[in-house]
Amino acid sequence: MDRRQFLTLSPDRRARTSTAFARTDTGIAPYTGSWGTLQLIHLLKRTLFGVSPANIHTFRNLSMQQAVDLLLTPQAAPTPPVNNYGVDDTGVAPGATWVKAPRGDAMLERKRISSYKAWWIGQMINQPASIHEKMVLFWHNHFVTETAMIHDSRYSYQYNLTLRQYALGNFKDLTKAVTLDPGMLVYLNGDRNSKEAADENYARELHELFTVGKGPDSHYTEEDVRATARVLTGFRINDSTITSYFDSTKHDITNKAFSGFYANKVISGKTGAEGASELDDLLGIIFLQPEAAKFICRKLYRFFVYYDIDAATEKNVIVPLATIFRESGYDIHTMLNALFTSEHFYDQLNMACLIKSPADFCVGLCREYSVRFPTDETARYKAWNFLQARAAAMLQNLGDPPLVAGWDAYYQEPAFHELWINTDTLPKRNQLSDGLISSAGTNGLQIDPIFFAEQLSDPANPVTLVNDSLDILYRVGVSDNLKAFLKNTILLSGQSPNSDYYWTSAWKAYKAAPGDAAKKQDIYIRLQALYKYIMDLSEYQLS
Repeated sequence: MDRRQFLTLSPDRRARTSTAFARTDTGIAPYTGSWGTLQLIHLLKRTLFGVSPANIHTFRNLSMQQAVDLLLTPQAAPTPPVNNYGVDDTGVAPGATWVKAPRGDAMLERKRISSYKAWWIGQMINQPASIHEKMVLFWHNHFVTETAMIHDSRYSYQYNLTLRQYALGNFKDLTKAVTLDPGMLVYLNGDRNSKEAADENYARELHELFTVGKGPDSHYTEEDVRATARVLTGFRINDSTITSYFDSTKHDITNKAFSGFYANKVISGKTGAEGASELDDLLGIIFLQPEAAKFICRKLYRFFVYYDIDAATEKNVIVPLATIFRESGYDIHTMLNALFTSEHFYDQLNMACLIKSPADFCVGLCREYSVRFPTDETARYKAWNFLQARAAAMLQNLGDPPLVAGWDAYYQEPAFHELWINTDTLPKRNQLSDGLISSAGTNGLQIDPIFFAEQLSDPANPVTLVNDSLDILYRVGVSDNLKAFLKNTILLSGQSPNSDYYWTSAWKAYKAAPGDAAKKQDIYIRLQALYKYIMDLSEYQLS
């Protein structure tokens, strides 16, 4: 699935790379090339879950900077999930939210967690023209928690809100908020951390997975982990309000010394309520280390651009991007703006080179075809839950990454995103798209191929219809032979290649009498075959 092969380079670049290969020399200088459909859809595909014709129309007349500005607009907190499961012995009526209700027994908690996961899929399905939802998923994979280990749906939902609140804000503030979030405190034992027995679980992950990472230039020590654990002693949870608080009687008031990697800084132990401020001192020390900015920029690069970071990309993209990030005071919006307006982001070699994650595939499929969801709340949650289960079967169970390190495809060398596709998951992807495009649909959901075609620029013209469809549904160019097959064999039903009027006449006949079942069926079955064929090819798996 990796199209970045040596032969894709121009002859002069192949000559230059015979001794030192660099897949691209572009950096984060502002992009000044053409701004057209190719570039726009590339930007939208990477920042949204799927791109519909309506999305493209919204952005069509915007400049690159205007498009990026709109995408980087934060969204308000969403309406919370509700009781879609029926009987609730804590008194939550059907249709009412459970997020502030008392904790239920094990069976009720499983139902609420299912409700929460379905609700989250619903937020992705109904996302506005903003990267916000993609960033919530990114941070969920970065600051991992697992519903299966927290065992409290209210905490998992509250943690999701924390990620949403800071998703496009300040990374240092986000790290502090995550550190104190009840869900994270439970997940990595922070609520048990005390001066009598400092728990190093969260402390270790704060360095290794959340801030400076474990790359070749990251040299935090075991003593740094132990000092961090002592700094973080004393934080506890109020189960009634689902908030955290500081218990000074559980806090280690001794001084905490850090290694040369952190400039041998020492945090003076504090007593009473002041002990809680040692967390600010700790984050101040960590975020002075340049590796923190580079580590986060690498993770964002792999999520939004490409998994392979070679020496040229490290030098031309990661390092200068990390400098922007650090000098902005770790402002996520500023750093993403620099990335999405850079020449590197729009480099041809950075297009159509990522395999869609299961969430991207399942949600994007529904969004790009504008699949209609039930208006009835119970039925709508059922449909959302179906998609969540499909994504989980394809190895991305929202709310429950397999490990604290996140999903393998985002970090596991050397395969990275190729891990999404195997002999089990690829058929499941095809089964979902085949089911949705079928005449009966699946689980109450169905692609309407006529509705999709009607949103294109000139659906009466079979050449334009095929080209417009491929522009939206594929991110990699296809051969003229394939385009001819799609037009002649599918749309023209095997008529001669010069019989474009055959499709045009059928389309116009339908538009003139949309209530005529025979005329509608005539174009429906061919559009259905067209989009089924397109989605079954491997190109549809690329973003």
